[in-house]
Amino acid sequence: MTTTIALVTGANKGLGRETVRRLAEAGWQVFLAARDTARGEAAAAEFIAAGLDVRFVALDVTSGESVAAAAGIVKATAGRLDVLINNAAIGGPRTAPSETEPDELREVFETNVFGPIRVTNAFVPLLRLSDHPRIVMVSSSVGTIATITDPKWSGLLPPALGYPSTKAALNMLTVMYASELGEMKVNAIDPGYTATDLNGHSGFQTVTEGTDAVVAVATAGADGPTGGFFDRTGAAPW
Repeated sequence: MTTTIALVTGANKGLGRETVRRLAEAGWQVFLAARDTARGEAAAAEFIAAGLDVRFVALDVTSGESVAAAAGIVKATAGRLDVLINNAAIGGPRTAPSETEPDELREVFETNVFGPIRVTNAFVPLLRLSDHPRIVMVSSSVGTIATITDPKWSGLLPPALGYPSTKAALNMLTVMYASELGEMKVNAIDPGYTATDLNGHSGFQTVTEGTDAVVAVATAGADGPTGGFFDRTGAAPW
């Protein structure tokens, strides 16, 4: 039986790290990608010590050179990629929209939008060598118009331009890639409100619960969905 090969970005902590653990424990070979080399190597070493097939690869999603180098390492090491999980993201400014300067949004868009484009495009050639290629975009319900305009959330989500806008863009990227890459399964997921560094660990879900949707979509069979948005209970509204 052929081992499934996956790469997870932003994987030295939080949802990314837990995704690596769960997929590796399922018998997959997983590339733990992170821009912080020290933390990434330390995380991978812990998994390796536990007998899991995890390999660290340095990858900064904001750097084309770094992404290309990571793709080269995966190609030389594994020869192909079966599953790409675009997980790396940052929170962005929380200032009111009318008080936010355009320059304040550049870093969050560079990471959360241009980063997944950069990574996806670099790894598509390796994904095309897989018998069952999959791409998972880790998005958020705060990037959906349906959630933001739902009266039950009124007053609970302070208006901000950065993070919600980048996740809304990521959702559209998912649909566009799915439209082009018919031979691949391309989906976005909403982890739910999970306790991570991104929200100061205020989320009510564990990282295991937060990765349920990631794992479900990543492990779906060849007859699985594409161009969809899912949370841990199933299909979610855009």
